Amino acid sequence: MEIDWSVVPGFLPQLAAGARVTILIALAGLVGGTILGLIAGLMRAYGGRVLNAIAFVYIELIRGTPIVVQVMFLYFAMPVLTGLRVDPMTAAILAIVVNAGAYIAEIVRGAFLSIPRGLTEAGLAMGLPHWKVLAHIVGPLAFRRLIPPLGNQFIVSLKDTSLFIVIGVGELTRTGQEIMASNFRAVEIWTAVAVIYLIMTGTLTAILRLIENRMRIL
Repeated sequence: MEIDWSVVPGFLPQLAAGARVTILIALAGLVGGTILGLIAGLMRAYGGRVLNAIAFVYIELIRGTPIVVQVMFLYFAMPVLTGLRVDPMTAAILAIVVNAGAYIAEIVRGAFLSIPRGLTEAGLAMGLPHWKVLAHIVGPLAFRRLIPPLGNQFIVSLKDTSLFIVIGVGELTRTGQEIMASNFRAVEIWTAVAVIYLIMTGTLTAILRLIENRMRIL
């Protein structure tokens, strides 16, 4: 079979629809994952023995298992255990939230603990409560160090959405597979899918670089 790139434009609307689903899952999942990761990271960095232990177990459990297993558990096993069935889209978003949250938690912990302890002690010596020291002194400095590794995690999570093909989510990879199954144009379709992923990750990288430059991060 000869390669015919002229077939690709006809399938672009379908691929674009799949890309929109991919972006929706990644965006919703990363917003939730960032919030969860921030909470778990602060628990690891500043929580007491109990909070630290809870966050540690969560982080190690999630980082020690593949995201495919996690989404399969959410979609197939959780209904058996709880009686609550979730649709594929919800399971995919929850998987990104839970998975990204564990990795972001360690990024947050490392960023906050990298700030010299003297700044925290100085803030406490001024009579500021601990939460204000974290919010107004340590937090802004830690945020600058968060951006590069956080950006890497965002890109990884965006690409991880392709794994949700296992539960039938109609994201970009699933769409590409369905199109290819109908016309067997593997080279053309998978090249188009790869290019769209490159566009999405490249755009995200450019946005993160802009933020880094604005904040003058070396």
